[in-house]
Amino acid sequence: MSITAAMVKDLREKTAAGMMDCKKALTECDGDMEKAVDWLRQKGLSKAAKKAGRATSEGLVGFEVSADGKLGAAVEVKCETDFVARGDKFQGFVKDLTAQVMKSDYADNDALLAAPFIADAAQTVKEALDGTIATTGENMGIGRFARMELTAGSAGQIAGYLHSNGKLAVLVEVKAESEAAASSEAFHDLTKNVAMQIAAASPLAVSAEGLDPELIEREREVYRQKAREEGKPEQIIEKIAEGAVKKYCKEVCLLDQLYIRDDKMTINDLVKGVSKTLGETISVVRFVRIQLGAE
Repeated sequence: MSITAAMVKDLREKTAAGMMDCKKALTECDGDMEKAVDWLRQKGLSKAAKKAGRATSEGLVGFEVSADGKLGAAVEVKCETDFVARGDKFQGFVKDLTAQVMKSDYADNDALLAAPFIADAAQTVKEALDGTIATTGENMGIGRFARMELTAGSAGQIAGYLHSNGKLAVLVEVKAESEAAASSEAFHDLTKNVAMQIAAASPLAVSAEGLDPELIEREREVYRQKAREEGKPEQIIEKIAEGAVKKYCKEVCLLDQLYIRDDKMTINDLVKGVSKTLGETISVVRFVRIQLGAE
């Protein structure tokens, strides 16, 4: 039987389920509206849609790094309460979703939601999410996610850090010149400490070159206006603004930050020290920091 747009619209109004879910229900039930309503209820999809407006301020950040240190993934999954976040059903979904991101690279959330679910290829990730919503009775959502693979042909490691509360994860790529250096204890200690630094100090970029130019200009303009309001002479305002921007960069750029375990040195000093010890250049390439609920 041909499923029309009007039929899908009617079922959606009756159940508040998603458009694609309504179309699938009608297709599965040969266009029988009442059977389609029951089909959606059985799948828990009408419940899931009705919960969609409720706030998701709790949840977990799934995290995994491969045993060889060449690949890592982190995924933010939100729910309504910490009680559900600590439950086996929710944690099982987060674990499976993290494994899914580890296995494949997805362009965005829509691509991830549309993909076959790794734990049950008969359904999509969205359908698995909706099923978890129906089972737990809470609204849920997938937030930020990241998959980081060691740059091809490089020696180094994808290191990671997961906070004990499961709500903050870090992935960082650190490169060496040789596999011997990358497998050394000194290198591993460095990657672990750099990951912890990122978790604690929340940098925005590895270095000033990685900062958004618009962000820098916005900061510069803030300090210009501040200097004017303080009555500073116009001829020195640019110098004041530039000095303030340099200070700002030291606060938000990883390599310029003071090391959390020794505030007499920067992360750049730490990296250079290990480079000297190993006799080759070590470099921090990139990082991602995913904290539950953070932008």
